[in-house]
Amino acid sequence: MTTPAIDTTALTRRFGDFTAVDNVNLRVEAGQFFGFLGPNGAGKSTTIKMLTGLLAPTSGSIRILGQDLQANSADIKRQIGVVPEGMALFGRLTAEEYLRFVGRMYGLDRATTLNRTRELLEFMQLADEQKKLIADFSHGMQKKLALAAAVIHGPKVLFLDEPFEGVDAVAAGTLKAMLLRMIARGATIFLTSHVLEIVERLSTHIAIIHRGRLVAQGSLDELRAGAWRIGQAGTQDGVASPGEEKRSLEQIFLEIVGTDREGNPAATAPEQELSWLS
Repeated sequence: MTTPAIDTTALTRRFGDFTAVDNVNLRVEAGQFFGFLGPNGAGKSTTIKMLTGLLAPTSGSIRILGQDLQANSADIKRQIGVVPEGMALFGRLTAEEYLRFVGRMYGLDRATTLNRTRELLEFMQLADEQKKLIADFSHGMQKKLALAAAVIHGPKVLFLDEPFEGVDAVAAGTLKAMLLRMIARGATIFLTSHVLEIVERLSTHIAIIHRGRLVAQGSLDELRAGAWRIGQAGTQDGVASPGEEKRSLEQIFLEIVGTDREGNPAATAPEQELSWLS
């Protein structure tokens, strides 16, 4: 069996009495485009922060590219790329200065860093903004720059937290094409996004986290067939519906997050109306 790109065992993170991520067992094979979904506050960003070494887990283990993250943090970070939730850019630099800095931090030589910086700025349509500081960029421009910084060193695993937020349709198409080329070259991409249509179009495998617990994991076909529920022992169950019309990822997602922790239908909230719209 090949070594998975991402493998977690009983991954847990608590903040005081609140458990943000609860006993999560994730397995992402090398070369997969993996979509990680969940409602707001489900634990997605906390999970990504732990997977990328930005946040220590309370308990459990993480292996990235076959290595224990805690024991081999520096080596693993050289092989991954991250577009975090807040992007964490240096606002007082230009885009070129920032990419050159990031390239050198990843250990690229000066010539390679310069060449890749120029190529990425052209690709991201930022080459004409050479004198503008990052602080003066639009949100979409900053998002493209963050992605450029995340791929400048050719990562084996790329973590993306809402990469298409605030990006126009033309730029989004360019970014999607780039990500698919990375997959074709053997990279692994771990994507979280609230835009389910994009996740469905790009991802081959999906995991869904709800209230801190992993409630579904598998290929899109497996989720569509109903084999999505993760039982108490960590195994998946579910019954396919013969002849059922092919469901969208949005339909599957709403079905799954509409259940409680034991997989039973959650209570339906009473209908509410705004007084001035009734």
